[in-house]
Amino acid sequence: MFEAARVIETVNLVAAKARAARALVVLIQHETDDGPFVYGSPGWGLADGLVVGVGDLRIRKRSLDSFHNTELKSLLDHYAVDQLVICGLQSDFCIDTTTRRALALGYPVMLVFDGHSTARNRGLSAAQISAHHNETLSNITSFGPRVALVRARELQIDASDFVPHARAG
Repeated sequence: MFEAARVIETVNLVAAKARAARALVVLIQHETDDGPFVYGSPGWGLADGLVVGVGDLRIRKRSLDSFHNTELKSLLDHYAVDQLVICGLQSDFCIDTTTRRALALGYPVMLVFDGHSTARNRGLSAAQISAHHNETLSNITSFGPRVALVRARELQIDASDFVPHARAG
């Protein structure tokens, strides 16, 4: 993965800012039936160096879309979360798909410009792929809510936008 150590450091910074604002932190883990992401295998585990807070929630997913067949939407509804900050892996798969789905569901997204990465493919470097997704996702207007690009160090989490308030019922 391109610049994996930097991305882990960036994700840790974003999560620390969220925790300091008492915002909900959700870690999403991809899994498959075979290959490197089988549940419980070393490849499935969280990356070395990724800091997990005591109150952080974890969701397992089996598709590129973190909302598809997971409890993510109901969790966000339960805590009345109305805006998302997205970072992690991979720019051209899970980040792209989850960001688009979040927009379609009505969530404005703050995409951490320097907080996602991927692997190179036959035609583009990983840096080019991530830059392309920053540009593409931030220009989507058809869903209503928009993607705002933000650098991790400049990210300010306003507790009123991100702090969960459990709904009764």
